[in-house]
Amino acid sequence: MNQLISYKRHYKELIFLGVPIMVGQLGTIILGFADTMMIGHHSAAELSAAGFVNTIFNLAIIFGLGFSYGLTPVIGALYGRGEEQKAGGKLKNSLIANLLIAILLCIVMGILYLNLDKLGQPEELLPFIKPYYLILWTSLPLIMLFNAFKQFADGITDTRTPMWILLGGNILNIAGNYLLIYGTFGFPELGLVGGGLSTLFARLMMLVVFVCLFFKSKRYKPFKEGFQKAVVNRPDFTQLNKLGWPIAFQMGMETASFSLCAVMLGWLGSTPLAAHQIMNTITTLCFMIYYGMGAAIAVRVSYFRGQEDMPNLRRSAFAGFHLILLWGAILCTIIFCVRHQLGSWYTDSEEVSQLVALLVIPMLAYQFGDGLQIAFANALRGLADVKPMMYIAFVAYIVLSLPTSYIFGFVLHWGTIGIWMGFPIGLTSAGVAFYLRFRQKTQSAHAYKL
Repeated sequence: MNQLISYKRHYKELIFLGVPIMVGQLGTIILGFADTMMIGHHSAAELSAAGFVNTIFNLAIIFGLGFSYGLTPVIGALYGRGEEQKAGGKLKNSLIANLLIAILLCIVMGILYLNLDKLGQPEELLPFIKPYYLILWTSLPLIMLFNAFKQFADGITDTRTPMWILLGGNILNIAGNYLLIYGTFGFPELGLVGGGLSTLFARLMMLVVFVCLFFKSKRYKPFKEGFQKAVVNRPDFTQLNKLGWPIAFQMGMETASFSLCAVMLGWLGSTPLAAHQIMNTITTLCFMIYYGMGAAIAVRVSYFRGQEDMPNLRRSAFAGFHLILLWGAILCTIIFCVRHQLGSWYTDSEEVSQLVALLVIPMLAYQFGDGLQIAFANALRGLADVKPMMYIAFVAYIVLSLPTSYIFGFVLHWGTIGIWMGFPIGLTSAGVAFYLRFRQKTQSAHAYKL
């Protein structure tokens, strides 16, 4: 009975922290839905181009987000000990580190841009792909700087501020899409390029608003003082890099399995690529909701790590997984029931819609594994035990998932469905490995030095 009461407390705390993160993530998903719908109804070719470019950039964005996630356990532990000024100083160093990562990502993505015509995509899509690619490339530094502020706010349990900023940015983006994609109210009809420009402007405004709030809001005053007094220093850089790079590679390799599968789908033609873009948008809904709760798990675990409270640390992680399973069951039921209507929401192509309905099956097959890996990857992140995650991700996503996709898709000639069969293998194996690692590190108060 006491254990049940204890779990109820953790459910409450996780919901309090996680729901604002999920709402902010849902806002991003709604934006993805709106972007895809608006672009899809403007042109099927533009939808395919957007699918390819967004999938490629998701790899860079998720990699950068993973690096930013290294800040959360640092801030959470400091906040748990009441060291607010130190936390503000860590933010300053994190902003510089994130900016350097953004420059690195821009260089890599710039090199990739110069080789787009060598990736085997349909020739007719390149005139749409290239300008859209350049616009998203420009926004990478804005994303990285915003991520630093967001992870800092999450670490001090202020998850509502990022939520409102994300929702505001998404509303601004949707409005910009309406004006620039279709050319309403006297604006030029720019199609896919207009969607890209709208996204760029929204990301800029989100960063500006967060900067203003940090320096002007009373909520952040003690952290601002620490920020202003702090100097950029090697120990903080070393700590952030030690935590950030393994998480970046872990999340980057997971995303790479999806991104490289998009390249494979491009070999099959524009119809499979369009169906993949639609399904990728839908699956991101589940992923972001899971990750909203996962972020709350990381915050709570890092908080209890700072307080050296092993029993509550473990309960927070398992309570978060229970909530992820609940959300997953609800979402999967809804998606299964509307699987035959999903494609028509985005495109008028009957062929694409039929393929989307078929892809729902492998998508449902990996939801448990996805929830498991998100819950315990974030629990390990909260423990600052991140290096093993990188190796686990490599085996799960690169050694297992990608070859499985290729074998089923091309060797066994299952086509689009076969390529998607790699995802359940990779995500479930990663989830099991993360869970076992967490259990090993937290079996007793003596098993892990907090």
